[in-house]
Amino acid sequence: MDIRDFGPLLSRAHAHAEAYLDALPSRFVGAQAGRDEMMAAFGGALPRHGEAADGVIDRLAANAARGTQACAAPRYFGFVIGGALPVALAADWLVSTWDQNAGIHVISPLAAALEEIAAQWLLELFDLPRDSGVGFVTGCQMAHFTCLAAARHGVLRQAGWDVEADGLHGAPRIHVVASAEAHVTVDVALRYLGFGTRALVHVDADDQGRMRADRLRDVVAGLDGPVIVCAQAGNVNTGAFDPLREIAGVARQRGAWLHVDGAFGLWARAGTDTRGVADGIELADSWATDAHKWLNVPYDSGVAIVRDAAVHRAAMTVSAAYLVQTRGAERDAVDWVPEFSRRARGIPVYAALRALGRDGVAAMVERCCAHARRFARALADAPGVRVLNDVVLNQVLVRFGDDDAMTRAVVAGVQADGTCWASGTTWHGLAAMRISVSNWATTEADVDLSVDAMLRVHRRLAKGVAPQGA
Repeated sequence: MDIRDFGPLLSRAHAHAEAYLDALPSRFVGAQAGRDEMMAAFGGALPRHGEAADGVIDRLAANAARGTQACAAPRYFGFVIGGALPVALAADWLVSTWDQNAGIHVISPLAAALEEIAAQWLLELFDLPRDSGVGFVTGCQMAHFTCLAAARHGVLRQAGWDVEADGLHGAPRIHVVASAEAHVTVDVALRYLGFGTRALVHVDADDQGRMRADRLRDVVAGLDGPVIVCAQAGNVNTGAFDPLREIAGVARQRGAWLHVDGAFGLWARAGTDTRGVADGIELADSWATDAHKWLNVPYDSGVAIVRDAAVHRAAMTVSAAYLVQTRGAERDAVDWVPEFSRRARGIPVYAALRALGRDGVAAMVERCCAHARRFARALADAPGVRVLNDVVLNQVLVRFGDDDAMTRAVVAGVQADGTCWASGTTWHGLAAMRISVSNWATTEADVDLSVDAMLRVHRRLAKGVAPQGA
């Protein structure tokens, strides 16, 4: 290869990408190939002499439609996954083209400045303390890791212990308190940070998955030593928010650190109509969220926010003689995230925020919530269909018939039909279909087409007829 290969290969990749994106609104939403077909298409022995680069690109593109789910399609509702806004995808291509290591300012003043601006814009959008620390990480899992590392530093510092220097052996025991409905990524972060999952104390939740503040008060009153409370803004099944203002009051009275899992729910702060559901979220000490969900930027876009920037930096920062770190006004990303080498993942966030503006983000969030309510109304009106949750955001839980088998069959039938894609879940012991509306491109017509497909599959199954495509 030589430098002249870039133009033809990028043009070829662009043509393939454009064809893939053009097909998204009308294609079969699920993946149509499994492991065996993909292994046959791409596998075999490692080539000894290599293949022509254009052939490699063509091979990838030729199998993309069958081997991928159309997660960016307007009728994909399987998980809380946004599609990529055109401006965010284009910016992401530029990030790969520039190939900057965004770890320290001296390597890329461009990346450092754009991430600093994006961080400030997010704090404005969410109306969180403007001097908070902000780090751009891979996803919400690492956002939890980063925030809870800061929490670990903060509560142990108050107890007179330097965890970065002395580790956890011999440290005061930290109690981590979370709802019984907390997302599994909180558990995983505790494992990574050396707490272990047995350090987690669960608090009862109500029928919508909201932590009960009265039970939290009783639980923390019985704990000695440092405490970290993990609340949830947006239950992954129901979309419900913990009573954040009450929880913050309990945490403050106890002297506990309050961390909020706002993977998608933090974006409710951006909307006029949705802001109320996140009341009290600003009182927390740290927040984790994901821009690939409701900002609709490509993956690798988690965000960790910590109220006390000094604590955030102390938990994350590194230094070495060979690193050129100014420690001045310039932003070094290694002060805020776990990685040294990393792509400039904050740039697509910057591009999306600049293109949408505050009003555009609000409209996108509110539109998705309106679509979720449209789903709920249409499905609840159908015979034999029941909506299990109060639709307060973008999540809808649906049960078909009176038993788990029918609901699971409808989920499988809808996935096989290909008009849309929704996932199955279990809610309080009941099988349910989970509909997550997070895509900027979804329209009312997409909702109506999807409802028709769901009800069509249900009617056929109720009559004992296998759904088409199953």
